[in-house]
Amino acid sequence: MRTDSHVNLSAKVRGYVDLMKLRVVELLLVSTLPAMVLAEGRLPSLSLTIATLIGGTLAAGSANAFNMVIESETDKLMQRTAKRPLATGVLNNREATIFATFIGLLSLAIFQIFTTSLATLLTLIAITFYVLVYTIALKRRTPQNIVWGGAAGCMPALIGWAAVTNSLSVTAWSFFLVIFFWTPPHFWALAIKYKDDYAAAGIPMLPVVATKTHLLRQMWVYTIAMIASSIALIINADLQLWAQVANVILGLVFALQLRGLDEKSENYEKTAGKIFNWSISYLSLLSILLVAAQVLKA
Repeated sequence: MRTDSHVNLSAKVRGYVDLMKLRVVELLLVSTLPAMVLAEGRLPSLSLTIATLIGGTLAAGSANAFNMVIESETDKLMQRTAKRPLATGVLNNREATIFATFIGLLSLAIFQIFTTSLATLLTLIAITFYVLVYTIALKRRTPQNIVWGGAAGCMPALIGWAAVTNSLSVTAWSFFLVIFFWTPPHFWALAIKYKDDYAAAGIPMLPVVATKTHLLRQMWVYTIAMIASSIALIINADLQLWAQVANVILGLVFALQLRGLDEKSENYEKTAGKIFNWSISYLSLLSILLVAAQVLKA
């Protein structure tokens, strides 16, 4: 028979895992590996890959945990976040802060020992930027919060490259820009669904404060910039023509999804949900394309 202490321990363990928001971390890792492959010109060593991915997981988990500590009260006001471990009381802020600090320091140690100093520095910048600039400085102050704050989510493209070369290149920055421009339409599509949640919490996400017309215009601007950046990425990485053709097709499918977001439609939120799901597929497929094209080229 299970004891209460065992149940509580299991709940706490799950709580610590939930603090890291591993489903979000998956997207960050999706952009790390292609950057490493492009930097190496082939598949990097298994040991370096594992160290970078583990370090990246812990770093992103640390940033996410700090984010939950800072927003522990706000999370109680939103249906989407009301079941997070700090909002439910499974963990307290002190426990979460200690955990976030520990795995953050551990991630930096892993990067420093097994990768490069530049990758370590970039990881520290990414954690600090997400916590201080996005969560504290921007999120509650501007509807452009996810645009600039989302830069932290682009850092794996640079970190993956730096982990291999201890330097950065035009190709690495091109990949950074693809993710930078991908982030707003990706996140705003989700924010459309949870518009009322953000409004209740007093967070000025663009779908909350802007008209549908303005929001859609902004999503188009960033989508077009994303496609242009992805074309530049393929060129700078010197990948094959077939890779560019496939890349353009992926971008056009993204645009077609966005084209279906009719502000007068009764299925507005449902369509936004499809765009959000496709945006995840887009980034995953682009990453697979980059790896495949580079490996076949080598």
